[in-house]
Amino acid sequence: MGGAVTGPAAVPALSGTQEAILAAYTELIEELGSDDVSYRVIARRAGIAERTVFRNYPTRVDLLLATAAWIEATLFAREESHSIFDIPLAIREAMQRYDARPELAHVVAETAMRGVNGAAPSPGRAQLERLLDAEVPSLDAAQRRSVIAALSHLDSVGTWVTFRREFDMDRRDIADAAAWAAEAILDSIRDRVTPA
Repeated sequence: MGGAVTGPAAVPALSGTQEAILAAYTELIEELGSDDVSYRVIARRAGIAERTVFRNYPTRVDLLLATAAWIEATLFAREESHSIFDIPLAIREAMQRYDARPELAHVVAETAMRGVNGAAPSPGRAQLERLLDAEVPSLDAAQRRSVIAALSHLDSVGTWVTFRREFDMDRRDIADAAAWAAEAILDSIRDRVTPA
């Protein structure tokens, strides 16, 4: 791997105040959980007036969505893969990052899984499509859709949450299982790679 560091979710340009609000809320989520944080506490941590938080994020949903996107684009940012066959390693590393900051991973996952307007449940899809088109253009539409859907699902914080909650897996097991599953998907198309 190697290359430009990119966040999986697109985050619009933020003002310094917005960045301070999101950073403060993120710190407080890790300390207190997402439910126990008031706008007053966020404002105090960010060093601004409470009404400034409301002006920038009028509802809790607005604040939560912006915070989840910011967390995903900054704290869970990753290097862009150069090959579709590098994706299992990227997934392994992402799972380890989620495990290192579980409160934040839960916020990102629950925002996406609840279908909050604007949340991106498969933020890395565009990159996967580009890589697959470049390296394995011979796949028919159904095969292409299946590979993209499977890899998008595996390459998500939602997968980490499922492995953690449903299967009570630890950090290493989660990373191994997700990477192994991605490898299994990609093994089925390795013989279709177009030489460079």
